[in-house]
Formats: sequence, C-alpha cells, structure tokens
Amino acid sequence: MINYQRLKGLIAATFTPMYANGDINYSVIREYARHIKDSGISGVFVCGTTGEFTSLTTAERKRILEEWIRVCEGQFKVISHVGSDNQREAIELAHHAAVSGADGIGCIAPSFFKPETVKNLIDFLAPIAASAPQLPFYYYNMPSMTGVTLSVAQFLHEGKKTIPNLAGVKFTHNNLMEMSDCIHLDNCAFEVLHGFDETLICGLALGAVAGVGSTYNYLPSVYLNIMKAMEESDLQRARAFQMQSVEIVKIIIRYGGGIRGGKAIMNLIGIECGACRLPLSPFISEEYDALKKDLEYIGFSVK
Repeated sequence: MINYQRLKGLIAATFTPMYANGDINYSVIREYARHIKDSGISGVFVCGTTGEFTSLTTAERKRILEEWIRVCEGQFKVISHVGSDNQREAIELAHHAAVSGADGIGCIAPSFFKPETVKNLIDFLAPIAASAPQLPFYYYNMPSMTGVTLSVAQFLHEGKKTIPNLAGVKFTHNNLMEMSDCIHLDNCAFEVLHGFDETLICGLALGAVAGVGSTYNYLPSVYLNIMKAMEESDLQRARAFQMQSVEIVKIIIRYGGGIRGGKAIMNLIGIECGACRLPLSPFISEEYDALKKDLEYIGFSVK
C-alpha cells in the first residue's frame, strides 16, 4: 500500500444525487463536497449502501467516484465502495478506483449467492483487493443487509495471509463483542470503522477511532462533539450528544430508513440529492412537511 495512513474521525457515507427521473445529477457533487469540507468530516465513502450502489450501473459508479475525486481537491479522503454480487464487476470497479486516485476501497459480501465459509469469502474478495494492490482494502460487514454472518475476526486473521492490502473492516453490526475482538485482534493490527451512527459512543469506548455513517452528512457537529467528549473522558456530555443522534435516527426510520429519510433531509438542508431510485419510493410533499415538523420539534433546523 502506498502512503497508507489509518483513517480517523468521521467518514460520511454519501448519497447519490438524482433528478426526478432517476438520472444521476453529477453537478450537485461539487456543492456536496464543499459541504463536506466545511463540516469537519475526514472523508467520504462513495457508492455504498447509502449511495444506492445496487441500483447503479457500473458506468455510473465510475463517474460518481471520478467526480468526487475531482472536486474534493485532496482536502478529504475518498473511499470507493466497489462491492457487487458480480465478482468481475467488483474487480473492474476496484481497478478503476486505483487508477482514478481513490484513497481506499471497500467491498461488501455478496448477498444473493452467499459465501458459506470464511474461506469462500476470502476467495471472493482476494481478487478484488488484488486489482488495487496499492490501496487499503476494507471488508464491509453488514449482515442485516447481506445475511452473511461469518466471523469477521476469523476473516481478518486468515484473510491477511492472502490479501496483503487488507486494512480492516467497516463494521456495520450491533455485535459489540465481535467488534471488540476485531479491534484488539493480532495486537490491534486492523482498522475497525464503526458503522452504526446511533451507537458511535459504544465503538469509541471499545477503541475505534473512525466511523462511517450516513447521518454524518447532515449532523456532523453532533458526532464530532461525541468524539471530542470521549477523548476528554466526558461520558455525560458524550451520552447527551449520542441521544441527539438517536432522536434523528428514530425520525428517519419513520420515513423509510436512512437512505430514503436521509436523502430527504439532505434536500431540506439545501443539498439537492433528489429522490431515491425504485424500489425506494419518492417523497411526496406531505411527507416533507411532516418530516420538517418532526425535525424542528427536536431542534434540528432546516431551510
């Protein structure tokens, strides 16, 4: 890996801006990047679950990444999610990320034909990582979406033998015992990126130093304050900020979850991300009115 540095701080899982007809609105990414730069975010995780990667074509994913790399101007990290049920597509996307100048790649487990053993998972991911050997590779663990519940610690320990650029895991799971095991595995050899925004305080308490999340896009100050409070061992303050996160997450769940509800919030704060692609249904005006009221009720200001 070339000039490898461990991630630290908040990595925003970015939304994919779209027009009403579902076409990608690439022009918004420059303003979006400016918003990220101004917010204190350390980087972006592009075309992941939040970015609706399964609803995008390979060509769209490439161009979205290229645009993020172009407009970020080196002011924050750009991690490209290259995961796909099609291993060859993932290999192509990983190679593209490397030649385009991404700072790292992540890859989720295949979720239709699932790996049955850790060896199956390693065999699937190793050629993908090998197509971008100069970049740190992160396994994206999200069993709630993939249904893959294989031991992450075993994957990391065994996977490092055949995946030299295996840097760590994006751990989007509520099994904190397993997360702790991964953090301390092999003398803390791996990065463990906390993946559930509403429990960031827990990951930090276990030793994580970076997180990847969708609500970081529109609530960065809350999470930066959580991290600062934890660094200062001010648990009472950290808990208070974490509860602000919980209140936001409770709201977006009511509006279809972090992708659909979160994208609507982005629109309300002035970053025109548009609607989601089907099968995620578009927001209607009555929903926007109700969402705005719910947000204002908890003190979250929108335009």
